[in-house]
Amino acid sequence: MKYAFKSTDEPLKPGMDFGRASGITAMKGKFKSMENHWKTGFCFGFTSGIITTLGLMVGLHSGTNSTLAVAGGVVTIAIADAFSDALGIHIAKESENHHTQKEIWCATVSTFLSKFLFALTFLVPILLFDLSTAVKVSVVWGMSLLAVLSYVIGKAGKEKTWKVVAEHLLIAAAVILITHQVGDWVSVVFV
Repeated sequence: MKYAFKSTDEPLKPGMDFGRASGITAMKGKFKSMENHWKTGFCFGFTSGIITTLGLMVGLHSGTNSTLAVAGGVVTIAIADAFSDALGIHIAKESENHHTQKEIWCATVSTFLSKFLFALTFLVPILLFDLSTAVKVSVVWGMSLLAVLSYVIGKAGKEKTWKVVAEHLLIAAAVILITHQVGDWVSVVFV
């Protein structure tokens, strides 16, 4: 007999093996749980990779106007902050005391990989353009990526999509403006 389930809510049919059916349902539930942990890590790393890297780039650019400092900062963020964020997610998941080790590690690994990879994408404009242009291109790139992720999240949720996108872009813009001002301040005070 074939066991085909369209959803985990499908009732048992006459003659079906209860143990086999409930095992499939349990496997589907575990897969969905793992999917959620990957998604959590990905979204966290993706968002952090964009906002942290943009803040660092804008701040270092306005504070130092040094391509070497900005490029070095991006690589440092990609490595050190990816590990830091991954450990933070790992500890946060462990502290909830209801996740399996596999679920915790799914969130940890996906956080690290998404933060590391998306942060490194900001090196491309630095390699292709002069620093001022590279920072502007990076801001457009980062805000576009964040808008796309926010749109996808908004579509999947019950909130209005434009509100989700606007909220996330507003927070990112605040980070960019504040780090620019701090960079200007640092260049005056420490030079």
